[in-house]
Amino acid sequence: MNGLFKDLFIFEMANSHQGSVEHGREIIRAMGRIAREYNINAAVKLQYRELDTFIHPDYKGRTDIKHIPRFESTRLTHEQFNELVAAIREEGMIAMSTPFDEAGVELCKDQGLDIIKIASCSAQDWPLLEAAAAAHRPLIVSTGGLVISDIDKLYNFFTHKGSDFAFLHCVAEYPAGRDRLQLDFIDRMKKRYPDVAIGYSGHEDPSDTVPAVIAAAKGAAILERHVGLPTESIKLNAYSMNPEQAGNWVKSVLEAREMCGLKKTRGEGQEPGKYVSVAEKDSLRSLMRGVFAARDIKKGETLSRADVFFAMPCGEKQTVSGQFYEGMTASKDYTLNEALFEPEKYSDISIMRSVVHDAKGMLYEAGIALGNEFDVELSHHYGMKHFRQFGAIIISIVNREYCKKLIIVLPGQKNPTHYHLKKEETFQLLYGDLEVEMNGTSFSMKPGDIKTVMRGEPHAFTSKTGAIFEEISTTHARGDSYYEDPQIAKLDPLERKSILRDW
Repeated sequence: MNGLFKDLFIFEMANSHQGSVEHGREIIRAMGRIAREYNINAAVKLQYRELDTFIHPDYKGRTDIKHIPRFESTRLTHEQFNELVAAIREEGMIAMSTPFDEAGVELCKDQGLDIIKIASCSAQDWPLLEAAAAAHRPLIVSTGGLVISDIDKLYNFFTHKGSDFAFLHCVAEYPAGRDRLQLDFIDRMKKRYPDVAIGYSGHEDPSDTVPAVIAAAKGAAILERHVGLPTESIKLNAYSMNPEQAGNWVKSVLEAREMCGLKKTRGEGQEPGKYVSVAEKDSLRSLMRGVFAARDIKKGETLSRADVFFAMPCGEKQTVSGQFYEGMTASKDYTLNEALFEPEKYSDISIMRSVVHDAKGMLYEAGIALGNEFDVELSHHYGMKHFRQFGAIIISIVNREYCKKLIIVLPGQKNPTHYHLKKEETFQLLYGDLEVEMNGTSFSMKPGDIKTVMRGEPHAFTSKTGAIFEEISTTHARGDSYYEDPQIAKLDPLERKSILRDW
């Protein structure tokens, strides 16, 4: 995502300057105060039209045609727009504009604007889109009135042009009622275009911050609203915010992002993407049932469920009910009703179960369906107790003259350097991040990237956050993996692999 798009608030001035540079400056100054108060990444957006050519000659001066009177009455010269752009930059904000014609794109280029915005009404104006793409500026495209196939065309167009762009979900009704907003479409856009920043351009009641809060909670990176400055003679329209409303809008979005934001991406002993605090653990432990002796127990005795009972309160470091298992061995003498303090059971089987659960979760999150015909093996080069550091989960789908596998690499896991003599293989990353080392050179892969490993070529791979990649190869033959580390090389393949028939 372009850094300009990250957590960006856009104050859409449109024609709210009322054709007055000084009034426009007042709006810009008001938005600048909000940007500084909340320390946000903020932009002020203008609108450009070359009215002499934008309006048909026969319709100039008409007051009975929608929009024409407003456009003509708020006309500014290029020099006046230059003054507004300078004012935006003086306030430390991003300067951007929506051009509605090719002349407007040229003005954006002349002014060196940071971002060009494409309005919903122009999102299928291909001559304009060609000009905007050729400007080589970051683009933000509103998608009001477009169905998913229309948006697909835009995605492919700007991708092929090499443009740096973002999409805004938008309902182009002015104002738009709550029942018309369809904010769930943000979720679909984020999933369909994962490499593009997705935002929300709102036209709802300016005092209603709930839609923006929901959009922020859905992960909208960009939020846009029309703003203006009312005076005794100037009234705002039904979808434009005054400065107080704009401030409330920003504050509400920041609070929503704070509530939704993950506190840590990864912590010791915790799943990636969720932080569990000590306070939370202590709170839950105070409600857990501890394990207590139901009779006098001697050291070394094998315990069954009948030998213990579960009750609260649970003391610090005491064995909890979920940690008890049949066959637990007492490490000391216990008297009736005494709390048990026995270590949690860790075995190759329990580690395997944990790993399988993680692998399934990654497949679910990646949206990869396996079907019913596959074999699973855990490749544990230094034993199961070190599997999360070294190894991989290998899912064999097909092994004929050609072979297809899915390889799952857990977060932080590495598959050590090895090579094959009989097979050639090609990796395509489907999910996550992958670092592949080939002949001593490292390659960082992102989803969709492909790397081919030739016969006899030493290679290794690892992932920071976890990865799933597809391996297509010639026929796989057991025993055709040759490891650089002598400690691994001396092992029989069955000593470093566990085959799972049912997971």
